Amino acid sequence: MNGPLLTKIDKYIAKKFIVSFFISLLVIITIVIVFDISEKITKFVEYKAPLKEIIVDYYLNFIPYFINMFSPLFVFITVIFFTSKMAANSEIIAILSGGISYKRMMVPYMLSATVIAIFSLALNIYVIPRANATRVDFESKYVRSHITFKRSNIHYQIAPGQFVFVENFSDWNKTAYRFSLEEIKDGKLTSKISADRAVWDSTMAGWHLENYFIRQYGEGIYDRVSVGVRKDTIIPLTLVDFYRNEKTVETLSMEDLNTLVRTQKMRGDSNVIYAQIERNNRFALPFSAFILTIIGVSLSSQKRRGGIGWNIALGIALAFSYILFMRFSQMFVFTGMLPPFIALWIPNVLFSVIAVILYKLAPK
Repeated sequence: MNGPLLTKIDKYIAKKFIVSFFISLLVIITIVIVFDISEKITKFVEYKAPLKEIIVDYYLNFIPYFINMFSPLFVFITVIFFTSKMAANSEIIAILSGGISYKRMMVPYMLSATVIAIFSLALNIYVIPRANATRVDFESKYVRSHITFKRSNIHYQIAPGQFVFVENFSDWNKTAYRFSLEEIKDGKLTSKISADRAVWDSTMAGWHLENYFIRQYGEGIYDRVSVGVRKDTIIPLTLVDFYRNEKTVETLSMEDLNTLVRTQKMRGDSNVIYAQIERNNRFALPFSAFILTIIGVSLSSQKRRGGIGWNIALGIALAFSYILFMRFSQMFVFTGMLPPFIALWIPNVLFSVIAVILYKLAPK
């Protein structure tokens, strides 16, 4: 007769894991919020941020963002802490002496890591994008409202055969300077619209072209040319396209993020790397729960002469090195050395190798 799927020991370990994880979250988040308030209080006062918006729009939406960013650290510290304590109390020795193999002892750890990974993935896909939209909007109004936005030499393919070039764009007056729109068919330039300025009009969701010049290229030697002071036009280029960066992609749902990647690839927009990094991060980060759990158990399941202090210090160092490596791997994308998928998964691959080695050595 088969025994229960989960034994009392499994439930004991899983409970310690999950409870310790969320307690560490609560403690560290409280500390971080206190420091964040002390850092931003002058901005809140200067820009007269309402107390309700500070609490509801910013900090309640800051919490899931922070949990997601440092979840590898929380997982690792949790595993190191309570496993080291179990080892110090000879509980690990008692479990292994009772006929339970080291591999079987890992089952409740991996089940708990699965719960945390699913929790992190759900935050990444469903909660954090909406929370970030509110948080980023709050920051733009009350924290970074003094910053102006300007871009130069923008070249987009906004649709098949349609290319836009803007010499300068400024958010101060929502104006694109030295604007041109070219249409190419079968490798030939068929028309070109040039304007000194293109001013965005939100009411019509289009652009006012000022001092424009239009040239339609004919089949023969004759072209059609028209000039004017002002012309309204609607093209598949909106104001939002000029603001896409590492902050705005954090506010998009997975569906919108995938659409943005396809659109920016078609346009040849260099900002596509922000969307690609964000998309890969949303899946790579939750996976770290499994890797760091294995490393944490392997390092802390033996009783050490120095107590749990050494294990905690080593755990924090490794967790921070993982987070830093995740950030550093993005540089491979920005420099064009590696595609986003490979670059963002390199830390997981490397630390997986470390996890396997430590796991093999731990029972010995």
